[in-house]
Amino acid sequence: MNRRVVITGVGLVTPLGTGVEKAWHNICSGVSGIDLITRFDTSEYAVKIAAEVRDFNPDDFFDRKASKHLDLFVQYGLAAALMAVKDSGFTITDENARRVGVITGCGMGGLPTIEKYHQVSMEKGPKKITPFFIPMVIPNMPSGHISMGINAKGPNLCLTTACAAGTHAVGEAFRHIKYGMCDMVVSGGTEAVICGLGVAGFSAMKALSTRNDDPKAASRPFDKDRDGFVMSEGAGMLVVEEYEHAVARGAKIYAELVGYGLSSDAYHIAAPPENGEGGMRAMQMVLQDSGLAPEDFDYVNAHGTSTPLNDKCETLAIKTVFGDHARKLAISSTKSMTGHMLGAAGGIEAVFTALSVYNQIAPPTINLEEPSPECDLDYVPKVARKMKIRAAISNSFGFGGTNAVIAMKKLAD
Repeated sequence: MNRRVVITGVGLVTPLGTGVEKAWHNICSGVSGIDLITRFDTSEYAVKIAAEVRDFNPDDFFDRKASKHLDLFVQYGLAAALMAVKDSGFTITDENARRVGVITGCGMGGLPTIEKYHQVSMEKGPKKITPFFIPMVIPNMPSGHISMGINAKGPNLCLTTACAAGTHAVGEAFRHIKYGMCDMVVSGGTEAVICGLGVAGFSAMKALSTRNDDPKAASRPFDKDRDGFVMSEGAGMLVVEEYEHAVARGAKIYAELVGYGLSSDAYHIAAPPENGEGGMRAMQMVLQDSGLAPEDFDYVNAHGTSTPLNDKCETLAIKTVFGDHARKLAISSTKSMTGHMLGAAGGIEAVFTALSVYNQIAPPTINLEEPSPECDLDYVPKVARKMKIRAAISNSFGFGGTNAVIAMKKLAD
């Protein structure tokens, strides 16, 4: 069985706004969601900036009493999923519920809750730990709560593959539909670890930008003055559906998912190989899976973290895979505006890629003042570009050397 797969619903919770319309408008306008951290006192921290979600109101999506027992990453994921299902117009019934799956990704689970209750335990003793502690922090709780919230009784999975998790989730949803296991899957990524322990940990790895005096300019993928990524949070969820099923109910179709590639660097816990070989193989796999030629692609939503190694290695991998056509590709890093959402990044960027294909717009890479010499492709600097996008890929590469790439194309008129 080899069925066609399309995207029929999207939902977003981002530092650029909650809701697809607001977030997409700000992405296309080149707005930065990065600012000084407000969640905790950063006076003792080398890093004082992040991209926080500032307009999220749980009351808009679920009961306030219930939200008290949900870590923020669960709240974001559930809210984005409810938006995506509403956007899709799909009605889940007792008759079709077993054909509806949920596959989510996250990197770290409920780290702020772990931090909070460790302190409670140390100060007040173990009897003060809430019975909701474990259900609040384990990584598969977004997929569990989404399935309960929409009555989806099909496959229920969570992938915890660091910064590739959201893309792996969308890729696995694609496979579940392509090979007949589901007719519809809610998939994507969610993350919320802007807390003292999270920032201190990434800071200790020298992974984060320290441009505290100019937060809006701190995330600058492919620029010669980039100095690390900016931590972010949020969720991006998609409704992925079998093509005939979607057409039969008259669904709006954003794009057709056509390929999925994944690989391992088998090299280092945090750094990519100098030649970008792991990401390159994932991109080669997605092209092969899609059945499209390199020349059929017009846009790449890059992993583009704003770290010295990633941007250099990703550029090299794109050149290797696409050859001469690499210089004709529009490539952008939406992380220049959103920051790096870790396990949620791939879900959010899958939504942005689908919207790029649907609206025929390549978002910009802001803060690109002077590209590094080794970053010499077209990164859509500063201003969004209205252009023909026949097919696109979205890249995600994670700690542990795990790589995921998805491909989608414009549905033929």
